[in-house]
Amino acid sequence: MATRVSTQLGGREIVIESGKLARQAGGSVTVSAGDTIVLVTATGSSAPKAVDFLPLTVDFIEKTFAAGKIPGGFFKREGRPTEFATLISRFIDRPIRPLFPDGYRYETQVIATVLSVDQINDPDTLAIIGASAALCISDVPFSTPVAGCRVGRIDGNFVINPAAPDMEKSDIDLIIAATKDAVVMVEGGGDEVPEKDLVDAIQFAHRSLQPMLQIQKDLVAKVGKPKREMPPEVKDEAIAKGVKGVEKKVREAIVIKAKHERYSALGAIKDELAEKLIAEDDPEPGVKKTLLAKEYEELKSCVMREMILSESRRIDGRGLKDVRPITSEVGVLPRTHGSGLFTRGETQALVVATLGSSEDEQRIDSIMGDANKTFMLHYNFPPFSVGEVKPLRSPGRREIGHGALAERSVVRMLPPHEKFPYTIRVVSEILESNGSSSMATVCGTSLSLMDAGVPIKSPVAGIAMGLIKEGDRVAILSDILGDEDHLGDMDFKVAGTDKGVTAFQMDIKISGLTVELMTKALEQAREGRLHILGKMAEAITEPRSSLSKHAPKIVSIVVAKDRIRDVIGSGGKNIRGIIEATGCKIDIEDDGTVKIFSSDDSAIQQAIKMVKELTAEVEVGQIYEGTVKKIMDFGAFVEILPKTDGLVHISELSPERVRRVEDVVREGDRVTVKCIGVDDRGKIKLSMKQVPKG
Repeated sequence: MATRVSTQLGGREIVIESGKLARQAGGSVTVSAGDTIVLVTATGSSAPKAVDFLPLTVDFIEKTFAAGKIPGGFFKREGRPTEFATLISRFIDRPIRPLFPDGYRYETQVIATVLSVDQINDPDTLAIIGASAALCISDVPFSTPVAGCRVGRIDGNFVINPAAPDMEKSDIDLIIAATKDAVVMVEGGGDEVPEKDLVDAIQFAHRSLQPMLQIQKDLVAKVGKPKREMPPEVKDEAIAKGVKGVEKKVREAIVIKAKHERYSALGAIKDELAEKLIAEDDPEPGVKKTLLAKEYEELKSCVMREMILSESRRIDGRGLKDVRPITSEVGVLPRTHGSGLFTRGETQALVVATLGSSEDEQRIDSIMGDANKTFMLHYNFPPFSVGEVKPLRSPGRREIGHGALAERSVVRMLPPHEKFPYTIRVVSEILESNGSSSMATVCGTSLSLMDAGVPIKSPVAGIAMGLIKEGDRVAILSDILGDEDHLGDMDFKVAGTDKGVTAFQMDIKISGLTVELMTKALEQAREGRLHILGKMAEAITEPRSSLSKHAPKIVSIVVAKDRIRDVIGSGGKNIRGIIEATGCKIDIEDDGTVKIFSSDDSAIQQAIKMVKELTAEVEVGQIYEGTVKKIMDFGAFVEILPKTDGLVHISELSPERVRRVEDVVREGDRVTVKCIGVDDRGKIKLSMKQVPKG
C-alpha cells in the first residue's frame, strides 16, 4: 500500500510517495510535480568497509523514455551520463554528504531515476528532495531532512521553482538546499546581481522550503524504518596520546609556505609517529594506521583553526583578507585565437579561446528538450598540477562541475549571438593547483576572451572564500588554500564583475550561519574580487578591437527566403561548389541569412560574389558579363547569371547589319551585354550593340 504526502512549493503541488515502486531498496520514494516524476532509492550495505572516508555514491539517471524519446546513436540505449546528469548528481551529493554521522563507513548508494518529464518542472530539485526522503525512511542513520528548490527573479519578484520557459526572463538562477535550521548548499548565478539580493534570495528559499521539510518528517513517522546501530567509535589511548605529543612539531610544520615542503614535513612527522606507535608485529596494523591517520588529521585541523582564530594568522602567513600574489598575461600562445595565463600563488590556469562557426555548435539531446550550445567551457585538471602521478582519464565529475561553474560565471557577459555569431570554445588547462582552480579559470577565461577580441560586456573575476567558526569566534578567509578548504567550515566561491555577482557556489559544513555572517562574507568576497580585477587589468583592460589573424572572419549577407534553394542547389550542389572553390565555411539560416566564415578576406569576397550571382535578379539597364550558350538563326542565348539566360536578337548583336549570328559570336564566347527588357513571360532581352563603349 503506497503512502503519500504532499505540500505546495512555488504554487505547485509536490508529492512524495513510498511503498509502490522499488520496495526492496533500503528506502524508495517517487517525487512528482506536474508530469515530472523522479524515482529515488537509497540503500546501505550490510557491513562497514575498512576505509577512512564516507563511501557514498550518488547517481542521477536520465531515461529518454521519460520524454518520449528513443536514444540516438548505434546502440539505441542510454550511454554514459550527460553533463547535465553529472551536475545534478553533484547537486544531490553536496547537501546530503555532510549530514551523515561521523564514522559512518557503510557503502551507501543513492540513485535518482527520471521516469517522466514534462519539460516544465525540472527534475533536479525533485531529486534532491527524493534523496533526502529515501535516506530518512531507510535504515541508514540519516535523520536530518534536506530539501531543494530553484529560485528565480522575474520582473523584480522572487519565484520558487519557476517553469523552465520562464527562467529565460529571470536575472537570478539559484539552486538552494536547506535543512530546517540552515542553508547547506547554494549553486547558481545571476546577471551582475548585488550581494544583498543574493542573500535575500537565499533567505526567501529557506523560508519556502520549510513545508517540504515537514512532509518528509510526516513520511518518516508513517513508513520510516528503525535506524541501524552505529558501531561504537574505536579509540586507542596510546595513539591519541602519542599524536598529542607532536603538537609543537605540527605547529612548526604547518606554517611552511610552500605546499610540497609543508606536506613533506607533515608527512615525515606522521611517519615517525607510525614507526613509534605501531609495532612491526602488531596483529592489526591496518586498524592502527587508520586510527593514527584520523587522530593526526584532527590535530592538524585543531592547530590550523586555533592559529587562525587566535592569531589571525594563516598557513602561508597571510592575513584573513589577503589575496596571494597575482600575475596576468595575454597572447601567450602565438597561433591560438586568444589566450590568457592567470597565476595566483601556487594556482595557475592557462586558458585558450577558439572561435568557430555554427558547424561547431554542440548539439544537446536532452530529456528537457534539444538545444544548440554556442559557448562551451572545458576544464582539465592533469595530475602534474598537484605533483602527482595518475592515469589520464576522461573528465570526471569534479572537472565537469568546475567547468560548469566557470562557464556560468562568464556566459551572461558574452555578446548576443546575433551580434557576434561565433561558436566559442574555451579550454582551461590547470598547470598548478593549490586553492580554487575553478576561480582561476574564471579569471583566465576573461583574459583569453578579451585577447581573442570577443566583445564581452565586462571582465569577470572569481575568488574562493572560507570560514572558521568555533562558538562565537569567527574568521572569514579570502582566497583560501586547499588545506583551508579541507579543514574549514564553509567553502564558497563568488564570481562577478565590478558591478555584481554572476556566479555563486556555497557548501556549508556547519549549522547556524547567520544572515549577518553571510552578508559580511559576501562583502569581503567583493573586496577581493575587485582587487583581482585590478590585477587582471594590468594585462588587458578591454577586448581587442579586432580578431586574431588566425581566427575566422564572419560576413553575413541576406538573400530572399525563396532564393535559399538556389544557393543550396539540387542535393547541395551549389553550396558545395562554393565551399570547394573558396575554402570558406557557409551557414544558411531559415530567415535567409548567409554566414560566410574564413580567415582569408579574398576567399570571403569570392564566396559573397558567388552567392550573389546565384540569387541576383536581372535588372533592366544593367550590364552583364555572360557566356554564349546556344546559337540560333535569329540570335544567341547568353547566360548572364547561373541558370539565367537571355536572348541577344541578331539585330542587337552589332551596330552594323549582321547576316549570320556566327559572324559575330560562337558558343562559349564571353561577351558583354545589356539587359534591355523583360517581357510578361519573364523572357529576358539582351543587347550587345547598346553596351556603352569604353
